[in-house]
Amino acid sequence: MSMLKKLRSPLYLALLIPALLTIAGDWLAPLDHTFRNARSKIGKHEASQSIVVVSIDDGTSRRDASATSSKNLAEVLEAVRRYMPHRVFIDAPVNFGQDRTGDAELVAAVRDLAPDAAFVVRNEKFVSSSDELQDQDLRIPDAAISKSVPLVVSSWNTNFFDYAISSPYSIDWHGQRLQSFSSALAGADSGPQSTFRPDFLLDPKTVSRIRASSLTSGNFTPGLLTGRTVVVTFEGTVPPIGYYGSGRRFPLDLDIAGAAALTKPVALSLGALPLLFLAWLLIRAGSRSIRKRAKVALHGAALLSVITLPAALEPLGVTLEVSAGLLAVAIYGFSRLWQYRIRRVQLTSASGLPNLLALSAEPLEVGQDVVVAVIARYEEFLATLPKDLHGECARQIARRLGVGSGIDRVYNGEGGHFAWTEEARPLEMQLDHLEGLRALFSAPLEIGSYTFDTNIHFGLDRNEGLDALTRVNSALASANDALASGRAIELYEADRLAEASWELSLHARLDEGLRNGEIWLAYQSQWDMRSGMPSGAEALIRWSHATRGPIPPDAFILQAERAGRIDALTYWVFEEAITAALALNAMGQRFQMSVNLSAQMVDKPGLVPTLIEIVNRRGIDPGLLTVEITETSSVRNRPAAVHNLTHLRRVGFRLSIDDFGTGEASLAYLADLPSDELKLDRRFISKVISHERELKIVKSTIDLAHALGQTVVAEGIEDEATWLKLVQLGCDVGQGYHLGRPMAFQDFRKTILKLGHFHLGSV
Repeated sequence: MSMLKKLRSPLYLALLIPALLTIAGDWLAPLDHTFRNARSKIGKHEASQSIVVVSIDDGTSRRDASATSSKNLAEVLEAVRRYMPHRVFIDAPVNFGQDRTGDAELVAAVRDLAPDAAFVVRNEKFVSSSDELQDQDLRIPDAAISKSVPLVVSSWNTNFFDYAISSPYSIDWHGQRLQSFSSALAGADSGPQSTFRPDFLLDPKTVSRIRASSLTSGNFTPGLLTGRTVVVTFEGTVPPIGYYGSGRRFPLDLDIAGAAALTKPVALSLGALPLLFLAWLLIRAGSRSIRKRAKVALHGAALLSVITLPAALEPLGVTLEVSAGLLAVAIYGFSRLWQYRIRRVQLTSASGLPNLLALSAEPLEVGQDVVVAVIARYEEFLATLPKDLHGECARQIARRLGVGSGIDRVYNGEGGHFAWTEEARPLEMQLDHLEGLRALFSAPLEIGSYTFDTNIHFGLDRNEGLDALTRVNSALASANDALASGRAIELYEADRLAEASWELSLHARLDEGLRNGEIWLAYQSQWDMRSGMPSGAEALIRWSHATRGPIPPDAFILQAERAGRIDALTYWVFEEAITAALALNAMGQRFQMSVNLSAQMVDKPGLVPTLIEIVNRRGIDPGLLTVEITETSSVRNRPAAVHNLTHLRRVGFRLSIDDFGTGEASLAYLADLPSDELKLDRRFISKVISHERELKIVKSTIDLAHALGQTVVAEGIEDEATWLKLVQLGCDVGQGYHLGRPMAFQDFRKTILKLGHFHLGSV
């Protein structure tokens, strides 16, 4: 059993699988093919200038012919002989027997070149190493020629991509031994193996070539052929063959590359197994190493040896296949990564405790509560502790929870979250139990030499019948809510679970609401207190949902901000408000339109360019638009916000400080933010009649604003007495239900048209 377990380990799988695939056949050939093709494109070298190719070209024969004429070949050979080459190889099929005069001339020319000449016989069917050579595969010249000079054969073994792999040193044909063309070119008729591989790093484009027509006419560099090996070729309809790194080439290029390989110190192909065993030994040494650096270095060396060793040995003539070694490294690497991922999924990196995903994957028994505890300021604990004590911190917390709840298994999540399941008790008993757990944490944690006071909060899920992942996430959300609100325990109720899907999909529903008209703008009138006439309006967003009915703005604007949809929503409001402002101002009286701006947007770089583009495109005076800002305490980049607001005011927008006197909208705003208008909050306005203190606050604020050149808007005017008191105090603009409720634009326009000719006192 232990042997089977050992064989299934990543280390031994990395050896067995590649070895079996290599021994079984060419299963890894595609990997070798890809690597060799890529490798052969890098580091190419020029061909030796000792070999010159003379091509019988269009000037002497048709390219679509299968052979050249005996007369043409005789003329080319005679021209070659005159330049005294070292050797001549005739690689040209000839139409012998059709021209007696030409045949005689050819036989004479061949005999004149003997004994330093040979006739190349091509195997016209590229074969794999297991195929047998048939008579019909060779084009043997006429006996008159073959008796005059020796024959050499060009025959290449190919893979299933028709790329050349190897060539034999010689073949037996009817009891006659025919030397291979490449070995004859290199002068090496045998080697340590029966076959050899070509040198694919030789660039076939650098082989010296001249046209036969240039040779016979004397139009070429003198001395180019003298003392060199000359190959007279007629490629005709010879099919091309795959040449790694150079695409498909005529077989002659492979013959020359084979000769180049045979000039190296050795011509030895070791296959894939040596590199496999070397890589595996390095992997094995790394897996047994205790030191992390040594482990990484040895595993890196395994990968580098697979990639670099074949390239290093290639100049010596030693060929190694990389597929098995590369597969071994890949199998071991991916297996270890998978094991590491599984460990990361099941265990936390520091504490060794199972994490929340492990709890989510386990089936929950009936009658079990899911409890999640969160430790306040847990990240601060970890920031204070040395890294090697992080796990001990989590384990100590888990031990206290385990002892207090009588459980053996506590799950540890990120951010100081600890979870477990326990038998469900009546709710009051369960809440008392969790309060008792809180008491356990009244004693400080002692981690090494560090001491921490702890504050713990609990989230509880009792929704049986739901899947484990949902229940864990529910308890987790409840724990976070308890921490945020400062409550000890938060229970995740079933109705909240039903509401969660609505809240989480709200941003998609916003888009739908904008498309179908459920989201719309209401307009509430603003009145000039001196003239008693409508002078402007505030655009207020509304949502009338088909099934949920009216949704309060506070219920969806916050969600829009969280979902990152507030930008699109705000710019839509601006577009709609501008449409209304243009229509109202077309009635002949200047009408101001106010639009609220989210605190999340005031510091964004794109705010000002976008608003400028909108007003320019819509052709509206930005002075007709008032931008209302409130609660900039949530702005992350306050200097950028001030810069944006200053820029907006500079280009003509009016700025209003909304809800002045509440939250952060205080005197600090007047010092920091550029503005044209203050809006007094309704909580002050509603008490100006009944409370002397609020009356004095409102009066002093109006006086201060006027001293600073600000317009004052009072919102929340609910009755005539409040209106008259604010007129007396010198307030500039009023807004409230007494003056007009928010309404759809068509109703608002009709109301303004009706009231436009009447003084407020007669309304």
